[in-house]
Amino acid sequence: MKRFALAGNPNCGKTTLFNSLTGSTAHVGNWPGVTVDKKEGVYKKCKEPVEIIDLPGIYSLSPYTPEEIISRNYILDEKPDCIINIVDATNLERNLYLTTQLLEINVPLVVALNMMDIVKKTGNSIDVKTLEEKIGVPVIEISALREENLEVLMNRAYEASMKKRLGKTILLDSALKHLIQDVEIAFKGKQVDNPLFHAVKLVENDELEVKNHEDLLEIVRDFKATFQDDTFGSDFEAIIADERYKYISKNFAPTMKKKESVKEKLTLSDKIDRVLTNKWAGIPIFLVILFAIFHLTFSENFLFFGGLFQDVAPSFEGSPFEGLIWTDAGINSPGVILFNLLDCLTSWISDSVAMWLSEAPDWISNFIVNGVLGGLFAVLSFLPQILFLFLFFSILEDSGYMARVAFILDRIFRKFGLSGRAFMPMIMGFGCSVPAMINTRTLADDKERTATIRVIPFFSCGAKLPILTAIAGGIVQYFGIGNADLITFSMYIVGMVTAIVSVIIMRNTTMRGEVPPFIMELPAYHVPQFKGLMIHLWDKLKHFIKKAFTIILASTIVIWFLSSFAWDWSYIGGNMDNSILASIGKFVQPIFTPLGFGSQLAAFGWVFAVAAITGLIAKENVIATFFTLATCIIAHAQAGTLTINPEVVEAILSAEEASDDGVLEALAMIDATKITWPALISFITFNMTTIPCFAAVATAKAELPKKTLGRTILFWLLVSYITSCIVYVVLSWWWTIFIVLALFVLFGFAIHFINRYLDQKKALQN
Repeated sequence: MKRFALAGNPNCGKTTLFNSLTGSTAHVGNWPGVTVDKKEGVYKKCKEPVEIIDLPGIYSLSPYTPEEIISRNYILDEKPDCIINIVDATNLERNLYLTTQLLEINVPLVVALNMMDIVKKTGNSIDVKTLEEKIGVPVIEISALREENLEVLMNRAYEASMKKRLGKTILLDSALKHLIQDVEIAFKGKQVDNPLFHAVKLVENDELEVKNHEDLLEIVRDFKATFQDDTFGSDFEAIIADERYKYISKNFAPTMKKKESVKEKLTLSDKIDRVLTNKWAGIPIFLVILFAIFHLTFSENFLFFGGLFQDVAPSFEGSPFEGLIWTDAGINSPGVILFNLLDCLTSWISDSVAMWLSEAPDWISNFIVNGVLGGLFAVLSFLPQILFLFLFFSILEDSGYMARVAFILDRIFRKFGLSGRAFMPMIMGFGCSVPAMINTRTLADDKERTATIRVIPFFSCGAKLPILTAIAGGIVQYFGIGNADLITFSMYIVGMVTAIVSVIIMRNTTMRGEVPPFIMELPAYHVPQFKGLMIHLWDKLKHFIKKAFTIILASTIVIWFLSSFAWDWSYIGGNMDNSILASIGKFVQPIFTPLGFGSQLAAFGWVFAVAAITGLIAKENVIATFFTLATCIIAHAQAGTLTINPEVVEAILSAEEASDDGVLEALAMIDATKITWPALISFITFNMTTIPCFAAVATAKAELPKKTLGRTILFWLLVSYITSCIVYVVLSWWWTIFIVLALFVLFGFAIHFINRYLDQKKALQN
């Protein structure tokens, strides 16, 4: 099977093209030895199936970032049958810089001019035939988003793959022509593949080439000793870069013809950016968009009945969809509607299984219905809302808006010791910490990368949503305060603020250093490709279900076993207070006393400590633990060994569904333990900021510098403990906020004066 590699700049439409070509055949793995995503798929419309490899987005083949090294090594070592170089036709000159480097490799090359529909829409045009003649390889105009001309592209690439191609360079008119030719001859003498590419890179003083071919460096040094450029001196890398851009401007750029009337006219993207990237309005707009996403995903009354609808509301009473799609107050959000529908299905399955096992021994029925299905369905029922959140964030990312947010936040992040580029992996943390940590490889500075990895878990991933929705709903219903949407949104803001404060402290203490420059090409706004969005969601769905039926399933079984058996291995059923789990929970419970959910709680107060600990394996385990333990609490209430509000017990027992977002189970635990609402907020905060799931910890270990994982785990524990303690104390006694602020100010001044002293000491030593 032939292998074609897709190479191009970030935001050139490479991923969209990959999804269009491969569709359902695409799968994601890791590059050998590293944890950067490796996307592979199969295109089936050529004369034979073609394997498509999606290389990381890069600006050049110089080894400045891990992505550039991966792309370079794959092309040179794996020798694909053809490279499809995706070029953003709306930014022709900048994108062709990478093309001039790919031309120097002995691999068949095809240039795909993407976004040609946008070029034509603006009234511009590109003389493709002339550009093809000047570049010397096939050039095809396409639109990956609209899936236009893709078959033509692949057929031309297939034809090109049947012929050998020798690399050529556009540097033969430069002052370094003879040096490049001499070094190329030396590489040929050593029988090195792609001698021209290696020669140019060695002349540039490329780090990898110098390391691998130090014996040839003498040729460059001798030439440098006699050479002096008027502008760049003997900086050969700068000279070569300048020559590339000059050649592109002179020979390639003129093939684009722009309408005179269009040159000064603002594009639609420019007009939108005047609002969305405004210095003052940009961040408030972003926060409003975030709240709208949460409202669409979690709100039970997304559209309120009132005004024109106040006379219509009564007609919904008694409808079979009442409670699922609407309530007396209004219409549910799309996320809640799908949650309710799936919850009905899982509840029906649980009830059917319980009826089927009615004559089976009590422990078997309890194990299957409450231990296995209860915990598993508790997690799966939140799948629609998690997918909705993934969908909205994917739309923001694919449309080009997230790149703007990174640009806006660079102004703020730079003051905190990070570049705006660090925001991209952080915001990915809202979906899952694993790919977010992987994406930190785009950061050039090790200290910035480490600091970013450490705060990514503070951006609550989809697995934490059940914790937020269940407890937020419990707070509103039990204590009659607040709004579930606002509580959920506020907790996301708390996580972001915790991340920013943590970064400020790290970058001013243990990880001091210069902030690297932030350069990003903002793509034009466009409507995301439906097919690409669905492929992305399918990948997330597979990952979530796999996790549910492995780690989470195993965890729920273990939790059920520990809560149903005593230390003498006797089955105790609903007598959970004498279980193995209870004794473990009571042992660790005092640790959480300063956080509000420790020794001060009433009977079964240890359940919160247990839920927090099981969440270290997978955050979904917290809500799964709630469901398992709440069932036992209700059993105690029915037996008369525990006093709970009868209305709560009746609501759970009479509910057609197993729960309403887990709120009923949360109510049972709140009423049994007499936990306060500040302690519940503290519990959410702890789970949002503490050690992430095992998969994220394993990823952090791979991405962090050696011997720093232990310190990172300690960092997560300390931050979550201190933050949760502050939240509990301030919410319980509002006046303590002044003490907390005073301590922060004193701490800030201490750091400032210590750094000032260290800087002065360093200056004297130099």
